[in-house]
Amino acid sequence: MRDLPLPLALTARLSPVAVLAAAGWALSSGPLAAPQAAEHTPTETATTGTQSASAPSTEAVSKTYTKAPAPCDSLAQKTIKSLVPGAKTAGKEIPSTDSELRRTCSWNALEGYEYRWLDVSYEILESDEAAQKSYKARTEEKSGGGAVPGLGDSAYSVVNLTTEDKQETREGLVLARASNALVIVTYNGSDFETKKAPSTDEINKGAIKAAKEAVAALEDGRKG
Repeated sequence: MRDLPLPLALTARLSPVAVLAAAGWALSSGPLAAPQAAEHTPTETATTGTQSASAPSTEAVSKTYTKAPAPCDSLAQKTIKSLVPGAKTAGKEIPSTDSELRRTCSWNALEGYEYRWLDVSYEILESDEAAQKSYKARTEEKSGGGAVPGLGDSAYSVVNLTTEDKQETREGLVLARASNALVIVTYNGSDFETKKAPSTDEINKGAIKAAKEAVAALEDGRKG
């Protein structure tokens, strides 16, 4: 996982939300590689008494999810208040080049000397296979974590600690796949008074809690 640019985190003593929100978006969007198109499997068509030569299928791939849900509506207000004390529960959606396929909402706040930042992102890929391929590549890139049972079709979490100028920052990432959709949650924390970071357990559990609600919101949106 990339290190959080902590000179920005230290500048946040004067302007925490604007500077670290920008850093958060860079981290959360950095590993989001563009999905690759899935290949169609050649099929055979029946004719009178014979079968024609195999030919690529021209039928559109059936997708479980066709557009990204509103990420700022994905979490309960009490969850936001718990994970990001002092943040506006409405969150701030990050502009996207294609809001049908990729949407991200960010919450961040400095309460006292405690800083927390949370991102929830949705990506819609063209097929389950494309989502599986992207999920596999990203989990391999961010090694050192582990599986999260019971979350989507598959899920993975990892927590890293960075230290710069004696200031610690701990960041957790949860990546979940549900059919042809990916849900990415990034949760980060620092204490600018003690220069210590929140515990691994706090950050990991917070990121997983947010991811579970975000996946549930994705699934509920399809039912609706």
